[in-house]
Amino acid sequence: MTEDKIQDLLQNADRTLGPPVPVSVELSAIRGRARKRQLARLTTSLGAGVVLVALGFCALTAVDKSREREKIALLQIQIKQLQVRTNATVKLIEEVLENEQKQRRLNELQAQIINTPDPLEEVQQQVDKAAFILVYHADRLCQELNQTDSAIRTYNRVIEFFPKNRWAEVARQRLLEIKNKKRDKTSSEGDLLWKPQNTSSRC
Repeated sequence: MTEDKIQDLLQNADRTLGPPVPVSVELSAIRGRARKRQLARLTTSLGAGVVLVALGFCALTAVDKSREREKIALLQIQIKQLQVRTNATVKLIEEVLENEQKQRRLNELQAQIINTPDPLEEVQQQVDKAAFILVYHADRLCQELNQTDSAIRTYNRVIEFFPKNRWAEVARQRLLEIKNKKRDKTSSEGDLLWKPQNTSSRC
């Protein structure tokens, strides 16, 4: 009895649902899925490749950075060496300029010394001038004023103060002339009785 009821229910269900739907296999869907799988595999492979490339790039970047650090360190060393050379060159130039300045100053001083009159020569000129003035004064006393004694004193002063001067020699000659004239005058005074004298004396 129960089996009959179950059979009736199944039949009613079959009638309600209708005939069974045929199962159709679509190749395009299968191909699509296969493509998706291939794409997934390809994507995975590409991803792995990208990761490998990225890792290689990072490694290259690390190598490049290491090389850049080495280059920077080398450049820093070269800069320090150039700085040392530059400092040495600047120091040498300063020393050369200082020596040139000293030499220029020395040349200026030597030129001033050359152009400066010799003090001894100036003193000698003043001595000559003083001796000349005294001799000139004595000559005037003797010739113009007829003051022979004053002239003799002045000539003697020239000889006393300037014994090695050329005007001292002139003063000696003048004194010799005065002495000779006095002697001639004395001897001529004895001859006035028989010989007239018409001589003009310097003093």
